[in-house]
Amino acid sequence: SKHKSSKDRSAETDKHKSRRQEEDLRDIINRESRREMEKKLEERDRERKERERREREREKERERDRERERERERERKRDRERERERDRRSSELRVRPREAARRWSR
Repeated sequence: SKHKSSKDRSAETDKHKSRRQEEDLRDIINRESRREMEKKLEERDRERKERERREREREKERERDRERERERERERKRDRERERERDRRSSELRVRPREAARRWSR
């Protein structure tokens, strides 16, 4: 039969329509899932950047703490030096009068 009946034709166009609708749906789904993926990636990227920023802050804070500790250590060292100097001076003062007395007694 050369000529298709109108029923056959409408069945074929329905097939085409449903195929086209399936493709449209697939496109929509793909587009939506792509959007979702992009959102997730952006979110992950934001979280990563935030973690890195916090880590840099913590590192800066640790460095400041180390610097404060070094400064305290320098201060303690200066105090020890001053204390030693004071002890040396006071022991010299204790020795000198004796030496002077010895000298005078000769």
